[in-house]
Amino acid sequence: MSNVIDKPIQAFLDDLVVLKVHQFEIVQACRKLVFELSPDVGERMMYGGIMFSVAGEDIGGVFSSKHHVSFEFTRGFELEDPKKLLEGKGKFRRHLKLKTNGDDELLDVKAFVQQAVCLLAQ
Repeated sequence: MSNVIDKPIQAFLDDLVVLKVHQFEIVQACRKLVFELSPDVGERMMYGGIMFSVAGEDIGGVFSSKHHVSFEFTRGFELEDPKKLLEGKGKFRRHLKLKTNGDDELLDVKAFVQQAVCLLAQ
């Protein structure tokens, strides 16, 4: 993860760590995972969460809700989901609800992020 975080993202994280420390930990685990999978990823605040992009194309973002964190995938409808974990019925986006930063949930995030990054290479 980059040591330099832009101000809006830092403000979001600062608020989250105070208001919802458990969700802060999930968001940070997701950010770490995304940066490990794609070191060239960019991030910015958008839609009230952190959006990730590779080569200027959005792959998705992480958002804090009342009872969970969701990882939204921009082209989620194209992702393989044999365990039927992704939710959403919109035209393109799908999301994964995260209630813990446990290994199982992070492995699911990792698999979907890997697919999302690969979609951009096609």
